[in-house]
Amino acid sequence: QVQLVESGGGLVQAGGSLRLSCADSGRTVSNYAMAWVRQAPGKERDFVAAIRWRGGSTRYADSVEGRFTISSDNAKNTVYLQMNSLTPEDTAVYYCAARPLYIALQRESYNYWGQGTQVTVSS
Repeated sequence: QVQLVESGGGLVQAGGSLRLSCADSGRTVSNYAMAWVRQAPGKERDFVAAIRWRGGSTRYADSVEGRFTISSDNAKNTVYLQMNSLTPEDTAVYYCAARPLYIALQRESYNYWGQGTQVTVSS
């Protein structure tokens, strides 16, 4: 069973960096696509980035392209989201999500979700 646990959120000033981690404690996602999805206050959840566990292909939302990097450590069953040049518009709860096989840009396509981690960027 897929069990996703996020960590690494916090408070950072604009222009700063944070790294989020998503660990699969169920150790079942070797043939999955993993994504980060965020939800700002009063808004719907939006796709941020995704990586396919096998092969390592990635996709990014336009709003984070060039600032955020998604990566994976297969030995640790962990996916990371390195976030640089943060702005207050990046403030949100960040969720890790998983779905079988292929990356999807629609959040509704993801079957498994973590509990979320808060990222707050001050101006």
